[in-house]
Amino acid sequence: MRRRAGLAMAGVAALAWGEWLNWRWSRVLVANAGGASEAVVVLGYRNPQATANLINRWRVRAGIRSIAADGAHGTRVIFSGGAVGGGAAEARLMADYAQSVLEFEGTVLLEDQSATTWENITNVIPLLEDVDRIKIASQPAHALKARAYLRRQRPDLAERLVRADDYRPGEWTLVKPLLALYGLWTLRGLKADERKVSL
Repeated sequence: MRRRAGLAMAGVAALAWGEWLNWRWSRVLVANAGGASEAVVVLGYRNPQATANLINRWRVRAGIRSIAADGAHGTRVIFSGGAVGGGAAEARLMADYAQSVLEFEGTVLLEDQSATTWENITNVIPLLEDVDRIKIASQPAHALKARAYLRRQRPDLAERLVRADDYRPGEWTLVKPLLALYGLWTLRGLKADERKVSL
């Protein structure tokens, strides 16, 4: 009985830790930039099949709902990702899902050459020059990594970063501890000053 209670408490603690860490990451390296124009960058995930996979579908939904979060006018959605897993580019698969399944009718731009997160950011920069606010949508740790990369590459544009709606309490709860562990591993390469604000 005690063992079961201990395991249950450990499970609850792991879920709470995963929830908290993902919440924290979603709020790091963002500001309260204002302005009428906005870009939401949706980062792709390796996608070998002919349609958007589960992770890319979720990222598209997070990107689309990030527009509705504050009703910004003049928003463009930029899908970023090349043909890393073979077949069609991640950007094209995500755009197809947004337009055909979610019936998104807003402005869509594609960046379909990137193979890494660093390249995602490098290649979308020309599409961000003229917007007032920038949101990056992905799992919170991945989005944080991308924001840190934008800060390295273009600090002036990084000042325009605002929070995307890619964290919601209770969403992916059972896998958030695993996402948190994976996030800690992927964020290990950030510079010391970025690591200080990431935990």
